[in-house]
Amino acid sequence: MPNQSTPPTAPPPAEGLLHGLSFQQLLLLAFVLIAGVLGVSSLRALHTLEQLMVLSRHGTAEATALTTVVQGLNQRGQALERAARQSLVLRDAPLRRSFDDMAVEALTVLDHLQAAGLPATQTQAWRAHLDAVKALLDAPPDRALDNERLVAEEFVALETLHGTLVQSVQDINTQRNQALQDQVEHSRRNVTHQVVGAIVLALVLALSLGIWLARPFKRLEGAIRQLGENQLGQPVLISGPDDVRRLGQQLEWLRLRLLELDADKARFLRHVSHELKTPLAALREGVALLQDGVTGELTAGQREVAQILHHNTLQLQSEIEALLRFNAAAFEARQLQRRDTDLLALLEAQVEVQRLQWQAKGLTVRVEGPPVRMPIDADKITSAVSNLLSNAIRFSPPQGTVRLVLSQPPGQVRLDVFDQGPGVDRVDRDRVFEPFYRGVRQPDDAVRGTGIGLSIVQEYVQAHGGSVRLVDEGAHSIFRIELPHAT
Repeated sequence: MPNQSTPPTAPPPAEGLLHGLSFQQLLLLAFVLIAGVLGVSSLRALHTLEQLMVLSRHGTAEATALTTVVQGLNQRGQALERAARQSLVLRDAPLRRSFDDMAVEALTVLDHLQAAGLPATQTQAWRAHLDAVKALLDAPPDRALDNERLVAEEFVALETLHGTLVQSVQDINTQRNQALQDQVEHSRRNVTHQVVGAIVLALVLALSLGIWLARPFKRLEGAIRQLGENQLGQPVLISGPDDVRRLGQQLEWLRLRLLELDADKARFLRHVSHELKTPLAALREGVALLQDGVTGELTAGQREVAQILHHNTLQLQSEIEALLRFNAAAFEARQLQRRDTDLLALLEAQVEVQRLQWQAKGLTVRVEGPPVRMPIDADKITSAVSNLLSNAIRFSPPQGTVRLVLSQPPGQVRLDVFDQGPGVDRVDRDRVFEPFYRGVRQPDDAVRGTGIGLSIVQEYVQAHGGSVRLVDEGAHSIFRIELPHAT
């Protein structure tokens, strides 16, 4: 595999309008969008409120003006009455001109009231009474006394009509006030809908942008977890903001480097192991020749030294073979040959294979659970079960019981291996699956293990997408395998 000393820098294909923006810029854009939505809603609410205030001031001013105008019309009516009666009695021309001028002003006020909404029938009646007074003033002088009485009656009618005009103006003001109240209520509902809509839209934007921006980080978290679990077969492909994609490229570069290092490690282990086996074989052969006395009879001290050499060469050979087995297991874990397998039958077959070992200690070994068929690499799962079972036999006290319990939680197949041994010491629990790690608690009457059995179990189980872990149960420990299974 070629060396890669620097991370890749080629950017992935464009992803639309937001391509090239960093996470910080996108976050700022999200805040601007949400603030813009809320700001527009607030400005529209303020504009509506300002319009309502203007309408309220205008309506109040109009109501006051109408009331003032109708009161002024009443005062003009009284002034017209005085001028008309004096003119009629005295036959004074200036008084008549004053009456005519005041009549013109009164008619102008009347037109203003009619334009403001006063009923036309009332203004026409007012004009009719005024015309009647004018006609009486233009009558011959010999009818002055009768006309004065008739003029007084006309002004009494005008006084009565003025009360009707005042009530009409009050009704107009009431209607305008009610219309303003209706408009205020309508505007209040509109503003409420706008504010609620803006808040909902802002929440939707915040949630959508939050989920969209958080998605790349979830993928980053998954990629980092895969790298931490040494699952290096899947390329790291992260989309999203520019800086997040660059971080994804760094992780992909790291994955490739880890693959290189893993391959280098495997090559190194193979080479070192094979290179050690040749001189080790020569050493063992030489020690055997010494022990057989080929080079001459050995003294008691020399035989003791030869025996120590023989024991250590056997131990070294065991360590080298364990190293080779672990290296082979790590390589084979990536090459699964799945086929439909009866898992319960596989467990029973393994118990039968190791019958001599558990019978030698007087153990009882039971397989429990329902038959389960699933696509697995039978050889690798057999190796994993074999390691767990041999460990359970090795650590179980004489006459003890070992149980292999198969169960099916939702979406999984679970295998629990129970024994009555001393359990895993607390200081060993975090490292029990590390290669070549030997725990504190070791059986007194058993050969010291190599420390790779549980590591091989983990390699094979994780290759199937499952997990193996240590479960505490009082003084004992349970090794649990969980494999994904579509039921």
